[in-house]
Amino acid sequence: MFVTLEQTDVAELHQFRDPVTGLRALIALHSTRLGPALGGCRCLPYPDEASAIADVCRLARGMSYKAALAGLPLGGGKAVIIEPPTDYDRAALYRSFGEAVHRLGGRYITAVDAGTEIQDLDQVAHVTPHVRGCSADGIDPSPYTALGVFAALNAAIQHRLQRHGVRGLHLAIQGLGHVGSQLALMLGRAGAKLTLADLNTLRARQLADRLHADWVPADHIYDVPCDVFLPCALGSILNADTISRLHSPLIVGAANNQLATPSDARRLLERDILYTPDYLNNAGGLIALALGHQQVPVDQIRRKVLTIGRTLTRILHDAQRLQVAPATMADRLAEQHLHDARPETLQSYPEARHVYA
Repeated sequence: MFVTLEQTDVAELHQFRDPVTGLRALIALHSTRLGPALGGCRCLPYPDEASAIADVCRLARGMSYKAALAGLPLGGGKAVIIEPPTDYDRAALYRSFGEAVHRLGGRYITAVDAGTEIQDLDQVAHVTPHVRGCSADGIDPSPYTALGVFAALNAAIQHRLQRHGVRGLHLAIQGLGHVGSQLALMLGRAGAKLTLADLNTLRARQLADRLHADWVPADHIYDVPCDVFLPCALGSILNADTISRLHSPLIVGAANNQLATPSDARRLLERDILYTPDYLNNAGGLIALALGHQQVPVDQIRRKVLTIGRTLTRILHDAQRLQVAPATMADRLAEQHLHDARPETLQSYPEARHVYA
């Protein structure tokens, strides 16, 4: 366990168990230097505890970097619930999780993530105020996440393909959940040719019919020749096997932690595939939760989310100038903010203003 904490630089890992509800949960706090750690809660049937620990720690680090690059006065944290293997009272499970969140005294704020729905957050909100994105907030972060990926995609296309916009480009989307489906709708309206894939083949087929797009079985999406590959499902999908199968010069996705291992970044470079930092691409949801809770008007939130494209453009140019991977450049900038910035001065950083101001 401590090896994982050291590899991800996670400061705290909290474990919670409730035998009455079946709750087995982990909450990781990577950093609270810039403010309380905001991050979603996943509820998945992890195969073992080690997998859950690795996931929550990597995700918590990504949230710290995401908030830092977005110029938000927030730290990075994440929670996972190891889904009980048999029938359980879901409402009671999430109320128990809410009690766990509350014990941290506001140092961690939870939100939606894979396997967690808004109605689950409503149960959490019964026992703690430290939750964002529940019904009372009236904020669904998914459309803003998709909008941010759309902005990042346009910036990456301009940088790599010297094209303006997605019209006429062939895009392959993996994962059609809350974010992937909305992104597909945006891209379809913008004139892109789409190939869709999801573990739920009925969902993929129905959305493809709606958009007059193609669809393939989930594992075949890596083999589709395309202009851009967009991973929008779960993480760790870019590995030695899948990278060798890709036929795309560009990867811009919404999924967290898309690289299975750090060495996979090198594999992408060797194949001359440009990979944009996932925690920058998908920062729109975090921005929406943070600013929406402050009653910032929707049009202002959208404008801030769209400036993700400008931030990515700068990172791509700096990475090219310094001859490093864009992900490395983004990591350096985020770590600089975490090391140097204080919440009250964060917005004075020009890099932070790309997203926040």
